[in-house]
Amino acid sequence: MAAAGVAPLLPGLMPATAAQAAPTGRPGFPLVAGGTAVDLFVDPADDPAVLRAAGDLQADVERVSGVRPRLLHTLPERAEHLVVVGTIGASPAVDRLITRRRLDVARVQGRWEASVTQVVDRPLPGVDRALVIAGSDRRGTVYGVYDTSERMGVSPWYWWADVPVEHRDTVTLPAGPLKRYEPSVRYRGIFVNDEQNLTTWSRRTQEPDKNIGPRTYERIFELLLRLKANYLWPAMHPYSDFFNEHRENPELADRYGIVVGSSHPEALLRNGVHEWQPWAEEHKNADGTLPLYDYTVNPAVISDYWRARARQNAGYESSWTLGMRGLHDSALETKYATTIPEKVAVMNDIIADQRRILAEEVGAAATPQIFIPYKEVLELYNAGVQVPDDVTLIWPDDNHGNMRQLPDAAERRRAGGNGIYYHLSYWGRPRSYLWLDTTQLSKVWQELRRVYDHQADRMWIFNVGDIKSIETGLSFCMDMAWDVDRWGPDDVGEFLVAWAGRQFGRRHGPEIAAIRTEYYRLAAERRPEFIDRGVFSTVHHGDEAGRRMAAYGRLLERTRRLGARLPEACRDAYYELVEYPVHGAYSMNLKYYWADRNALAVRQGRGTGTNRYADLAEAAHAEEQAITRRYNAEIAGGKWDGIVNPYPSQIPKAPGRPSVTRVPRQETSGLGVAAEGNDTGADRPPSFSSLTRDRRFVDVFNTGFLPLDWTAEASHPWIRLSTAGGRLTEQARVWVEVDWARAPEGTHTPSVTFTGAGRSVEVPLRVVNEGERARRRARGFVEAHGYVSLDAAHFERRVPRGGAHWRVVRGLGRRTAAVEAVPAAAPPITEDIAARAPELRYRVLFSSTGTFPVTVFRLPSLDERGRRRLAVALDDQPVAVLSGQAVATGNRGDAWARNVEEGVEKLTATITVTEPGEHVLRLFMVDPAIAVDQIVVDTGGLPASYLAPPESYHPVFNPAPVTEPVLEEPAAPGR
Repeated sequence: MAAAGVAPLLPGLMPATAAQAAPTGRPGFPLVAGGTAVDLFVDPADDPAVLRAAGDLQADVERVSGVRPRLLHTLPERAEHLVVVGTIGASPAVDRLITRRRLDVARVQGRWEASVTQVVDRPLPGVDRALVIAGSDRRGTVYGVYDTSERMGVSPWYWWADVPVEHRDTVTLPAGPLKRYEPSVRYRGIFVNDEQNLTTWSRRTQEPDKNIGPRTYERIFELLLRLKANYLWPAMHPYSDFFNEHRENPELADRYGIVVGSSHPEALLRNGVHEWQPWAEEHKNADGTLPLYDYTVNPAVISDYWRARARQNAGYESSWTLGMRGLHDSALETKYATTIPEKVAVMNDIIADQRRILAEEVGAAATPQIFIPYKEVLELYNAGVQVPDDVTLIWPDDNHGNMRQLPDAAERRRAGGNGIYYHLSYWGRPRSYLWLDTTQLSKVWQELRRVYDHQADRMWIFNVGDIKSIETGLSFCMDMAWDVDRWGPDDVGEFLVAWAGRQFGRRHGPEIAAIRTEYYRLAAERRPEFIDRGVFSTVHHGDEAGRRMAAYGRLLERTRRLGARLPEACRDAYYELVEYPVHGAYSMNLKYYWADRNALAVRQGRGTGTNRYADLAEAAHAEEQAITRRYNAEIAGGKWDGIVNPYPSQIPKAPGRPSVTRVPRQETSGLGVAAEGNDTGADRPPSFSSLTRDRRFVDVFNTGFLPLDWTAEASHPWIRLSTAGGRLTEQARVWVEVDWARAPEGTHTPSVTFTGAGRSVEVPLRVVNEGERARRRARGFVEAHGYVSLDAAHFERRVPRGGAHWRVVRGLGRRTAAVEAVPAAAPPITEDIAARAPELRYRVLFSSTGTFPVTVFRLPSLDERGRRRLAVALDDQPVAVLSGQAVATGNRGDAWARNVEEGVEKLTATITVTEPGEHVLRLFMVDPAIAVDQIVVDTGGLPASYLAPPESYHPVFNPAPVTEPVLEEPAAPGR
């Protein structure tokens, strides 16, 4: 195996320096050769987690080669080759090599979770060569073991995503040292949450007598370690067994080397959903009533409740959550503390009590201790809750991937440090997203980089829902948590190439990465879980909704083509990781597209077409159900029964089956016409510009059910039509274009006349031909159709100032890239902005004059202790400061809710164009870490739509604007 080519894809691995490298030509280590596998040795006195992981390496060698090596616990008297697995300080064999300076442990020994893998000649008496895997601590050794598995070709997702293991008769590893240095983040893990699907699957396929029990957790623990994670918040909802219900669970976690903590409502490892009620039953009040989970009412009972768990789990490596919230992720209840200062005092008492319990029951091993200012607790923390200096502050996002607040300078100096709780999956307001992995990796990168730059590096915990469907996003987060500098703003996409190559072979990595990138981009426009009626326009900008569905359709076709070329062994994994997410997102959007077309047909008074769109909407819903059934019942032989369900019960505001309208059949026919930009008729004439060279549509439709004949005729020969007539049952979409080589210069108002069923309808057009010379002379973005639309990453000049600048982040936002003001901790610029703030400049050619709205599409980052501001100006005119939403309210229907649903916040100011011609549009940073996606200037012709209009003509960035194709309707029966 050419393992040297695999190693660079592993997260967090640092190749040896030139001085450390083995001599050129040194032979590799034959792990398997000639039908024989090299024996594995691990000292029986090493940590149980290491002994167990060595067993996984034994199994992985067999997965690759079909040959199972022996696992030895005593050194052989004679061996040509041997694999030695051991922890520094716990393995005499490894320690002997270090003492004799045969093993290079520089930057490994004494570090957190570090390891070295190295071939050593004559390491031990009677052993000719050994592959030594040595860790600085127990998890360091475990990670070194799993690095070796990956180098052999065993993916961390071999079980959880059915990634095939390619068979190899010969397995050879490079001789040179391979080091895994300390991680960027000390504790890295997941929260299994809103786990209804995982619970259903676990009960059906793993443990029929449990709702997520030890057998399932064994699989989760192994996955975490293979991803180089070390931390877990276990499942906690009513439909799951609580973690400590099965005492094997914490014992297993300790045997695997996993640190177990608990989420924000689960103080001191107590699961209030399941455990409080029985405790209350056993500790009734003197009058026989049950005590309330309210520290202002029953402090002693609650304290004893916490103490019992601290005593029970004192012997395990745990993380202890301090503070208090209500039962089952509800707000803190304080009957006798009604004001904020009173609640702050209560929280301080709670923390002091919990610290006392941990000191008495667990002692010095009660670390790490964490405090999570989630939702209402953040308000209390900011109002004065005193968190001891050695406690780690865990900062939450807004549940939608935007960090709410980050540590200030004083908090960054805390001995306990800082961490984050970040959602890749969420149940709650304003909308849930539990079904698919839909958060752009560049968005994750942007926020996590911002987090790390604020020194929140002690603990990163990711809400992953049911685990399945979050495979790609979780892998990326774990890679970043280990080596935050591995990926930069220009190469997040390279992670996808590398990751896909590890699952499906390098030759397929770039294509799968391109598919996933477009999938994430479309989700950035609107998550499929957030789709609703009437979001995307079906009449403006060339059928905005239809263009989006065409993009989805092309993506699905591309996905299927690649899937058909993959080996049969890869098909299940490909369906789970690539095809189902694309197809599912497509179907969810498609049924709402057809439902919107159905509603439009009703407004237009259509006949048979109305019912046709209703049929298409319901067919798309049926298709979504069918592919989900395939996932659950057929993929991997039904292994994932119950794991996928777009609609777990009680999801707030989940899209489902859109309602549609049908009309009774009538034996009539009639001609209807709707030009682009109009629900019906042509009151808004379609606009054409020689700069953008557009095409516009006119829908010709039947208001009845009987076929009719129709014709279309243009008033001028340089107006071109895609079709000039025919037999009409439901609809014909006529595309109108201009032959610019024949059209005279100037502004013209030609028309197209549609005739049929005894009726004629004239559709006026507006054509502006500025000539080829004007097109060639344009140097920037050019106004046309009453607006200028530009991508923020398409700037002409970047002006850094004061140590801050704007950088381009590829794959971020609704287009191909966005711009972000960095560094994240830079001071705000609030005075003399035009001279002191970092700036982007855009050259714009205006033909109109006046005062116009300019809208900046910013990504909705937050700062609940600060502001979210940027500024715009035209030329040397005064700067206009725009203030964005800084606070996550958690309410439906307000600005924050709209921002997270749409993925952008639209901030609008005005600029004044005093004379036609070239001008410079300027964008300034006011607050750092602001990201901007698009900018639109409305000069009087911009229709309302969800997305920004297509980008304006630019000789460099958009020299040949092409109207994107629109989803084609399936042919109707008999058409």
